[in-house]
Amino acid sequence: MIEVHATAKHMLGMPPTEFLRDYWQKKPLLIRNAFPGFESPLQPEDLAGLACEDGVLARIVAHDPKKDSWMLRHGPFPEDMFPSMPHHDWTLLVQDVDKWDADVGALLERFDFLPRWRIDDVMVSFAAPGGSVGAHVDQYDVFLLQAQGRRRWQIDDRPNPPVHFRLDVELKLLQRFEPTHDWVLEPGDMLYLPPGVPHHGVAEDACLTFSVGMRAPAAAELLGDFVDTLASEADESLRFADPELEPAKDAFEIDAAAMERVVEGLNKLRMNDPERLGEWFGRFITTYRTALRPGGREPGDGRSRIEIEWDLQQGAYLQRDPWTRMAWQRAGRGARLYVSGESHALPLADARHIANAECLDGGDYAKLSITGRDLVQDLLQRGHYALEFPEDAAR
Repeated sequence: MIEVHATAKHMLGMPPTEFLRDYWQKKPLLIRNAFPGFESPLQPEDLAGLACEDGVLARIVAHDPKKDSWMLRHGPFPEDMFPSMPHHDWTLLVQDVDKWDADVGALLERFDFLPRWRIDDVMVSFAAPGGSVGAHVDQYDVFLLQAQGRRRWQIDDRPNPPVHFRLDVELKLLQRFEPTHDWVLEPGDMLYLPPGVPHHGVAEDACLTFSVGMRAPAAAELLGDFVDTLASEADESLRFADPELEPAKDAFEIDAAAMERVVEGLNKLRMNDPERLGEWFGRFITTYRTALRPGGREPGDGRSRIEIEWDLQQGAYLQRDPWTRMAWQRAGRGARLYVSGESHALPLADARHIANAECLDGGDYAKLSITGRDLVQDLLQRGHYALEFPEDAAR
């Protein structure tokens, strides 16, 4: 099946284990009514306002159907621009809306059958009637949730579809696109696409679409970062050596013995050490693609640790910054907690609890070991948490 209906029990129309077994990175799936009665937590004017802010990753894609020409423009945009935009054939796309809007970020809880560190962001797009970004292909998994209005999606799910790109546009658009499926999605419908599936979405009327995209680093990116890490941490005394060198038969030949010594030299960097590989990957995968951190309340509001712990006992809580990525990994009898590219040794229970909690209240904090509390206090002072108070509590 390529089209299913969600049920009250299963958002995907099936248990997550079945979806992961049969569809994940294998074939597309349209889920009708995945979010029944869905009401968008964001309005088009909210998205336009966000696209005008400094530091927000926003784009506008416009299409001239008569000339088949495309225009790409990057934000931030002037506030007076949107009222003058045409009534058709353009799209506004804003990345990382889950970081800027807590209600949008809350949607990610519905995707907890996936590792959170695999989820990149929620991109939100507004399209005027006829608006599109053209036929294209992504190299990562994506869930396309229709939030408002209707959008027509066409896909080509044939094996080895043509993926040659046009050379006359700035966007990576397909030269040829031959759809095998054609659907109109209503609010609450969701389309899952694995990597490499050509697709084309066109707004039937003014609409909002939420794109939950996965993080899928290219092999070259993984290799480059890992090698850079090994090189930066390498001991200068680790060098190519040939203490048992024999007289050369040909002074200009790189012989087999020399290549064996090259391999020995590289192995000194412990490239195949699972522990070191895991340490690097934990730091790598929790590092966000930009260093952007939104402003806000000063970390801890200048309170001392004693005051903060008293506040937590009285109902305050620590809210994790939405730009802070966390993951954890077992390490011997304990664990490593990775926080935005940093690595911290913790008891396993602490690492698991801190990583899984978007906010820590007094009870959560009390369950942590001294080491765990020390780390949380340090993360608070460095902006990874904000001290929040219930609305009805006296400051």
